[in-house]
Amino acid sequence: MNNFRSIQLKTKGISHGPITRLMSPSDIGNIVKPFVFLDYIEAPAGNGPNFGFHPHSGIATLTFPLTFDIRHEVSTGQVDDVPSRGIEWLVAGKGIWHRANPINPKAELLKGFQIWFALPDACENGISSTLFIDPKEVPRSGPVTVLLGSYEGVVSSIPTPFNANYLWIELKDGQTWVYQPPSSHQVAWIFVQEGEISLEGHAIKKELVVFEEGDSSIKLTAHGDTSILLGSAQKHPHDLVLGYYSVHTSQEALTVGESNIDSMGNKLREAGIIT
Repeated sequence: MNNFRSIQLKTKGISHGPITRLMSPSDIGNIVKPFVFLDYIEAPAGNGPNFGFHPHSGIATLTFPLTFDIRHEVSTGQVDDVPSRGIEWLVAGKGIWHRANPINPKAELLKGFQIWFALPDACENGISSTLFIDPKEVPRSGPVTVLLGSYEGVVSSIPTPFNANYLWIELKDGQTWVYQPPSSHQVAWIFVQEGEISLEGHAIKKELVVFEEGDSSIKLTAHGDTSILLGSAQKHPHDLVLGYYSVHTSQEALTVGESNIDSMGNKLREAGIIT
């Protein structure tokens, strides 16, 4: 008899205009770390969010635009366009400033996700970097798109210093899908973005589900065509020490990261890039 993972909590998140905040480091992110922050964006085309220059340290971010392209700029002056269903991967490390704006909508609604990962202590104040993955280079296996990590032998090209899978699953009406996470992945969650799934007797629609810790499998059955975001990982072993845009493993590491981003901010102000 299969022993499927039980639900620990469910939430629809908190919406502010076009953005629904599904987890933050001070709440659910502290339960499912290294996943510490997740935003879902859904906005009419031409009315999407524009994120001005802002800093980060101690984290990595992954942005996955579903129905629009993104223009991304970092404080080094590098500018890149990320096509819809491609990936923007940013390692903030010791500190970086960046901004991003939606461009070229492919549909009436702009839809996409951004997630933050807490970095391990060995690299939380390491070198910053950016990486952009074209949609055709994002690997797939059946209904699963591998945004990060691996699934059934299909491996993301993004190098990560932590042990996690981050998957986009698209199921047809009536289709059942079972995920067996690696035995080291104690934490797991899903967000049902489109359609509805049945899960352990619950009907889940536009909702984040966090599972009890363990390594049992997860069984999802789709009602209508359904799109699901899933994360599973080895749990981040440190307490989260929070700054305004930063997440670190200690107050000392946070002080270093925030000092670096303050110094970068002063240079950007001197250059007239920010006020």
